[in-house]
Amino acid sequence: MKSQIKKLFTHRFNIRGLNKAGDSIKSLSLTEKTVLGLFSFALLFSTATMLYQINKHFLVEIPTRGGSLSEGVIGSPRFINPLLATSNSDRDLTTLIYSGLLKATPEGTLIPDLAKEYNISEDGLIYTFILKDNIYFHDNKPVTTADIEFTIKSSQDNIIKSQKRANWDGVTVETISEKEIRFILNNPYSPFLENTTLGILPKHIWGEIEPEQFAFSQFNIEPIGSGPYKIKSIVRNSSGILEQYNLKSFSKYSLREPYISKIKMNFYPNEDSLIDNYKKGNIENINTISPEKTEELSNEKVRIERTPLPRIFGVFFNQNQNEVFTNIEVRKALNKAIDREKIVNEILNGYGIAISSPIPPSSKYFDRTIETPQSNPEEAIEMLEENGWELNEETNIREKTIKKVTTPLSFTISTSDAPELKSAVNIIKENWEQIGAKVNIQIFEIGDLNQNVIRSRDYDALLFGEIIGRDMDLFAFWHSSQRNDPGLNIALYANITTDKLLDEARSLHENDSRLEKYKKFQEEIAKDVPAVFIYSPDFIYIISEKIKGVSLGQITIPSERFLDIQNWYIKTDTVWKFFANKNN
Repeated sequence: MKSQIKKLFTHRFNIRGLNKAGDSIKSLSLTEKTVLGLFSFALLFSTATMLYQINKHFLVEIPTRGGSLSEGVIGSPRFINPLLATSNSDRDLTTLIYSGLLKATPEGTLIPDLAKEYNISEDGLIYTFILKDNIYFHDNKPVTTADIEFTIKSSQDNIIKSQKRANWDGVTVETISEKEIRFILNNPYSPFLENTTLGILPKHIWGEIEPEQFAFSQFNIEPIGSGPYKIKSIVRNSSGILEQYNLKSFSKYSLREPYISKIKMNFYPNEDSLIDNYKKGNIENINTISPEKTEELSNEKVRIERTPLPRIFGVFFNQNQNEVFTNIEVRKALNKAIDREKIVNEILNGYGIAISSPIPPSSKYFDRTIETPQSNPEEAIEMLEENGWELNEETNIREKTIKKVTTPLSFTISTSDAPELKSAVNIIKENWEQIGAKVNIQIFEIGDLNQNVIRSRDYDALLFGEIIGRDMDLFAFWHSSQRNDPGLNIALYANITTDKLLDEARSLHENDSRLEKYKKFQEEIAKDVPAVFIYSPDFIYIISEKIKGVSLGQITIPSERFLDIQNWYIKTDTVWKFFANKNN
């Protein structure tokens, strides 16, 4: 047997075809062999290239986990807590560390986060949520409806004084089981779902803290949430001031672990320090800087992402404080005289848009048939003169006399010491004095303006901004019941028609119906001119080129740039399309 095997392996096979080919090659001349070699090489190369292209055609690049980013923010955080967050640094970290029942997307929709599903009763009063399975806090404790109920009831607690209290005022919370919870409203309120994006606190931690001590808890600085990132380490300077948070991705995040593994949040005392550290390369991303500084950096060819903010800046008239504004022709003339484009171009450096509506142009409820008036001081003057406002040659101020009572076209504009508003108010003053108005300016620190001017409604006219929510509710800004503090109707506007429209709009769930109500609302505002709407600014984000998958979309505050942080990526891999589709 062994000899047969040996014979089999040692037998010399004689393949006739190969032998003939070998003999043929041997018979070729050197030139012929060279040509044959070149042809053979070309054949092999073209075959390899074709196979490479075929393989490349079926390959796609997909995000993969890894990499880190560094972010610079002005101001150190104090309350990394969804109930207490007030500053940009507070909100930035709260957005990254906490998650809610629902989550807003850059497209302006709401998607389930901790919730698996929800339903709304036909009368719009009962919202029932069912939680996902296997959802956890960063300390690996499960998230249950007990945590949801605790968070909502804490937001309603008068002692805690949560910034979110108004959103949950009058809402009854009923826990059905560990997975099911119900919210009962007193009246239908279509924007209610937006409130359920509130970050959820772990009851097993915060339940041990008395309401009086909420603001003093160390967990405001060392938070534990259930969001896409958790705290790895905290860096303080020699004085104990927070300088940096190092975050790492949370593998059990309900919407999938983020692609980017690490985030460094660095805090700086002011804009100059922030930009200086950016230029030195200490941080990669910065935001909420002035348009002037943005313009300077744009010359260095940095990557600038921008998106319109749903904010309305304008001059709001207080007819109760100064009778001159009770004249509709005055309000209309002031509206025509304002040079909005100059303010947008010179003050915002083009990072904004001129407006003439209380609804921002980025909103789905914005009426695009309303045109923004061009500056026309001649037409404004004509309108005033037709209604008896004559120019006093001595004072160079227009005035109107009725029954021997002469009223000068004179008033004061109050605003904050924010650089953009201080610059804008000077252009407004110039525009209005060109048509014969006497305009005084009062500048206040923002805290003083809010507490001592706005709350008491102690102003003739107010240059100010309003932040409009994603699923817009203009009730607080324009309903007559909101003319006094804590209402936000700073124009002290009262109109029976608009009151009814606002009441109806906030109780409707159908977008088409709400759209019609808000269209009529805008028409009434355009007719009455209770304010001169001037501009809506852009959110400016300077971000590293290495970061992909960023979609700012519709954000309402700077921290919402992180709405889809789990989809940002730095590292990539290539796989066949079949496997990419399978993974999706």
